[in-house]
Amino acid sequence: MDQLAALLDGPRARGAFLLRVVLDPPWSMRVQDEAPLTLVAMVRGEAWIVRDGVRRVRPGEVAVVRGPEPYVVADRPDTPPHIVIHPGEECTTLDGQSLYQEMHLGVRTWGNHLDGATSMIVGTYLMSGEVGRRLLGALPPLLVRPGGPLIELLGEEMNRNEPGQEAVLDRMLDLLLIATLRGWFATEEAPARFRAQGDPVVGKAMRVMQNNPAHPWTVAALAAEVGVSRASLARRFTELVGEPPMAFLTGWRLDLAADLLREPDATVTSVARKVGYGSPFALSAAFKRAHGVSPQEHRTRALHVAAREAVR
Repeated sequence: MDQLAALLDGPRARGAFLLRVVLDPPWSMRVQDEAPLTLVAMVRGEAWIVRDGVRRVRPGEVAVVRGPEPYVVADRPDTPPHIVIHPGEECTTLDGQSLYQEMHLGVRTWGNHLDGATSMIVGTYLMSGEVGRRLLGALPPLLVRPGGPLIELLGEEMNRNEPGQEAVLDRMLDLLLIATLRGWFATEEAPARFRAQGDPVVGKAMRVMQNNPAHPWTVAALAAEVGVSRASLARRFTELVGEPPMAFLTGWRLDLAADLLREPDATVTSVARKVGYGSPFALSAAFKRAHGVSPQEHRTRALHVAAREAVR
């Protein structure tokens, strides 16, 4: 599995908050729900999102907003907020009065007018464990990309209320997110390490390490594998990725270790062997330097999160 595939394999919505929002201007919402990631898919009209800058979202586009910092969604960038979205899906006025009954328009539908000029689908990943730390770390605070036919398909599914509907909507939200991010990772806005995967030399070296992290790689061995000199590989790799090959390999091994430690039957010893560390002590030292906690502490926390999500 390559680096991008590993990132995009992470999103797993579980009872995600999905809502059709229909509004007539003027409208403006301050979103402070502390969610790790939110998608705003425009069906009709347009919206402006103020989050470390201002971006317009047009029909057929999807905005991906990284939390947990607050942001504003409005009909115009200068419309002052008059609605506040809090954690727990609570909606109030600026002075704290509930708007739930006033703006409830039916099943999975919310707003101030059923035939409002603006219609959008909002999907929120509520639990931090649903979207990996590495994915969130790779994303900007806000990005906007074409959404394609998935927006319409998701809208159609939201009108249904059949057995298993929640699971269907969760998977469609995941698919919309993955399709949107895959397109973004191919642009110049994405971090260099993801664009570098298309380079015939550096991309091959990255895949070799990613596909066999347990191998005792050296720069010389990698250079021989991809058919260039050691100096050429080291220089080109650092230019395109932003770090030397061995630093990249260390980061990849430790990220893999973090994921593997979440598995119920994992042990530090077995994970160390799978990611190329000679002993659990060597893995523990490197892991703590990178993540600030020991592998066992990380594993315990991950299992607690999984247990909480299982009883939601």
